[in-house]
Amino acid sequence: MRAGGSTRAHPPRAAGAFVIALTALLLAACASDRPKPAPLQAYTASLAVRPLWSTQLGGVDFPLALAVHKEQVVAASSAGSIVALDVQTGFPLWRAQADAALTAGVGSDGRFTAVVTRNNEVAAFEAGRLLWKQRVPATVVTPPLVAGERVFVLAVDRSVHAFDALDGRRLWRHQRPGDALTLAQPGVLMAAHNQIIVGQGGRMLALDALRGSVNWDVAVGTPRGTNEVERLADLVGPASRQGERACVRAFQNAVGCVDLSRGALLWARHAGGAKAVGADAERVFGGDASDRLTAWSATGGELAWSNETLLHRGLSGALALGSSVVFGDSEGYLHFLAAADGSLQLRLATDGKAIVGTPTRVGDVLLVTTRGGGLFAFRTP
Repeated sequence: MRAGGSTRAHPPRAAGAFVIALTALLLAACASDRPKPAPLQAYTASLAVRPLWSTQLGGVDFPLALAVHKEQVVAASSAGSIVALDVQTGFPLWRAQADAALTAGVGSDGRFTAVVTRNNEVAAFEAGRLLWKQRVPATVVTPPLVAGERVFVLAVDRSVHAFDALDGRRLWRHQRPGDALTLAQPGVLMAAHNQIIVGQGGRMLALDALRGSVNWDVAVGTPRGTNEVERLADLVGPASRQGERACVRAFQNAVGCVDLSRGALLWARHAGGAKAVGADAERVFGGDASDRLTAWSATGGELAWSNETLLHRGLSGALALGSSVVFGDSEGYLHFLAAADGSLQLRLATDGKAIVGTPTRVGDVLLVTTRGGGLFAFRTP
């Protein structure tokens, strides 16, 4: 793990002082003796990507996930300001205030938008108008999922909550037995086949969207180690979906892909790392704790290539983008590498602040946010 990042262990409410102290020691170790980032290497640009627009959101101190629907993107600041923008122009469509600092955001289906505050309140909006607030019993760092006129929330205690998007009525709750330590980092929460796909520990589950019952349950990461920290294997979001295949990282444990139609593990490979993977039809991409990049075959998990040119640069999650894979870094640069062999194709600067979350694609527009609150849009080939 790296200093200044969002990766951290989170003891559930019932955890004892030992686990809390252990977490503090882990964070202290992550903050010390950080190696210097690898210097930027010379290259010959082989992509034509140009700036489209940019705007200022306000400070962002959590891994902001942007919510996109057709030609609309919704973003939020840590202070609770929410804005919907036209993807092509950056023009504001509506604004709202959560009236509290946020720990997670944003989920939206284009009509309803949801965020979660530090008071553990889920707040839902329609076109910028507050509809309702509901409290959940644990901290939330994963962006809510809004689908089928419902709002789904995954908390760090691994509980999943479903609310009616119109009035906030509680529909169901699914709770998996808690562990002594869980990961306070955005997890897996997405929709597929009228099901809610969630990560709970190192497992991927499909929950019935109407009732919350478990349709299937498959292990991607297997906890290993002699203490709670070493046994952390929580799935890191977002998962990268290509058709019926969803590929995901288990924290510092494994990278693997699951068949969503059958609820079957396609493959898993032992791999360190704490950030989300990206995938296209042929490969899965990710960086380890040292920012050593690896590409695996999407069908069988065989090693395709590795690259050490961006070591210790504090890389973001990966986004597969056409013939490229894109990573942001802690200095605000975007690095475009060839998906086929990992060679550097292009480097773009933003505002010099760390890229937070994972880059997002909407059609031919690439979107990234920085810790300074900058939201940048680029036109891709």
